[in-house]
Amino acid sequence: MSVHYSVLFCTFVPIMKDTVLILSGGMDSVTLLYDYKDRIALAVSFDYGSNHNAREIPFARYHCEQLGIRHVVIPLHFMAEHFKSSLLQGADAIPEGNYDDANMQSTVVPFRNGIMLSIAVGMAESAGLQHVMMANHGGDHAIYPDCRQAFVDAFSEAARTGTYVGVTLLSPYVNMTKADIARRGKQLGIDYAQTWSCYKGGNVHCGRCGTCMERREALAEAGIDDPTVYQH
Repeated sequence: MSVHYSVLFCTFVPIMKDTVLILSGGMDSVTLLYDYKDRIALAVSFDYGSNHNAREIPFARYHCEQLGIRHVVIPLHFMAEHFKSSLLQGADAIPEGNYDDANMQSTVVPFRNGIMLSIAVGMAESAGLQHVMMANHGGDHAIYPDCRQAFVDAFSEAARTGTYVGVTLLSPYVNMTKADIARRGKQLGIDYAQTWSCYKGGNVHCGRCGTCMERREALAEAGIDDPTVYQH
């Protein structure tokens, strides 16, 4: 007696690399890098003269090297020269406290995301890519106007109509909390010791500025042992 086997052949369609990611080297964008690594063709970091750029960007480079994703750094030094923000005025200018405190508004860099996204859209179209991705999240909405859903929708439409290939903006974390992002990072096995948050940009995290406090709270809520070295 002969036995006949029926074999079902499946065709696997690879995910195309179609996206430029704005990558700071912080928790949120590094998580997004790993979350969408199969479709990110290029990661772009911007050196705009903030206190912590020099601390963040090496982490952005490190994670791209781990994943084999091309990484470029674009200098935007004119922002530090012409824009008003405590983020551009040295460590002592950074206020301490939670993000819901009124003094944290001083850390806003006017239209920072709009400027970075515009450059990323031009790079995407030049490379024949369809999307630009950013890691803004629900906790950013209160004080950063260019992180809100209305901005994402409006900018995406402007990019689509202003490019031949119809580049659009992707913002997968826009309705997530930072703790939600940390939980996702935990699932992905991300080592958050290899990320930077502190706006003061010292040798270690200050532990007192809004980003440090948000980082601590998010990791604790996600059940992650905080690997960060803080001053206090």
